[in-house]
Amino acid sequence: MRILVLVLALYAGISAIVPGYAQDVASGEKIFVQCKACHQIGESAKNAVGPVLNGLFGRKAGMIEGYSYSPANKNSGITWDEPTFREYIRDPRAKIPGTKMAFPGLKDPQQIDDIVAYLKQFDSTGKKKAEIVPAARELAKAQ
Repeated sequence: MRILVLVLALYAGISAIVPGYAQDVASGEKIFVQCKACHQIGESAKNAVGPVLNGLFGRKAGMIEGYSYSPANKNSGITWDEPTFREYIRDPRAKIPGTKMAFPGLKDPQQIDDIVAYLKQFDSTGKKKAEIVPAARELAKAQ
């Protein structure tokens, strides 16, 4: 019983530290299919209609080398963090008027949670970061 309490406390602590992983990464991957028409992510990603999305969070808008951004995006002054991305992905043209992104946006908050979790798992090289929370979940199930 002590171990179960410890595992649950550990899981709660990790979830609080890494909120993006509390969402559903697998669902986020399915939602990303909509994005694949223009964007790539992962180790072999290349710029396409839209820029590569590796290491999105913490990056300044309009800074991926080799991609031709709209002046609106390049001059937006945005550094992509989770709140900014959440606002943007709901309605890209409202957040950055003049952006080339034609996507109408995601309106479902759960889909936004899931796509954030999916995108956050990729570093700037396209490698997936270590997943701590799923391991804690499996340990909790085993108890």
